Amino acid sequence: MDYRDEVFLLVAENLSFSRTAEDLFISQPAVTKHIKELESRLKLALFERKGNKIYLTKAGKLTYTYLKNIKQEYREMEYELGRLNDTFKGTLRIGASSTISQYLIPKVIAAFYKRYPNIELHLLNGNSFEMEQKLIDNEIDLALVENESSQANIKYVDFLDDEIIVVTGSNSVYSKKKLISVADFQTLPIVLREKGSGTLEVIQKSLARQNIHIDKLNIFIHLGSTEAIKNFLCEFDGIALVSEKAIEKELRLKEITKLKLKNINLNRKFRIALLQGHKVSSTKLFIEFLSAYNF
Repeated sequence: MDYRDEVFLLVAENLSFSRTAEDLFISQPAVTKHIKELESRLKLALFERKGNKIYLTKAGKLTYTYLKNIKQEYREMEYELGRLNDTFKGTLRIGASSTISQYLIPKVIAAFYKRYPNIELHLLNGNSFEMEQKLIDNEIDLALVENESSQANIKYVDFLDDEIIVVTGSNSVYSKKKLISVADFQTLPIVLREKGSGTLEVIQKSLARQNIHIDKLNIFIHLGSTEAIKNFLCEFDGIALVSEKAIEKELRLKEITKLKLKNINLNRKFRIALLQGHKVSSTKLFIEFLSAYNF
């Protein structure tokens, strides 16, 4: 693709000349020059300004749609050419939810890059809902999510089992407990992930199936990451619900204690999310690698 086309796509997505300049490490006048040259070539205005904001014109929207498809086709071409001599060139944009991006996927990506060094990798992270939205907006090629809900235009494939467990700090007054009852679970001070996280959604739905409503728990605070929860537990006389995959190191070092919740299991699946009808490309190669990976 022409560099001006690449600049246009980024301006269209950012709706900002200054932010695009920062992303591309070029000056704002250079961005403006590339856009004006493209508009001159097409003989149409691609952007219009209203106040301090810019918007795509009808021609701009149409151009964006076609150039986005062309870019995707170009990436597919790179991959298919790579298959001819086993070099597998191309680009792969991966989105991962917080737990997966922090504790699982980095080592997988490192191993994948070692095997396929000519595939350029990009990793974005956020909560599961945000990653699904980026997938729908074609900002990533696949998403790795931990939520339980599904969207109609997205295909989901399980790739790993996980369990959400009850934990407490090793210095907590509750660390001597091996088993806590459902009644205790509903009264002890508890820290949970933030609203919008896949972990919280799974907890909420799993407890609801046991006729336990999350708003009836003694919630002390919601925190935005598992790392924040782990640090919080050091000085907190209470419990937390976290992914077992995210707490393995702390359990091994006995910094955090696992408690058994009587008669309740909070199991879930980590899933690959793909747009329906996604074409075969480096995405398929990564899915095969991930599915065979020994966690």
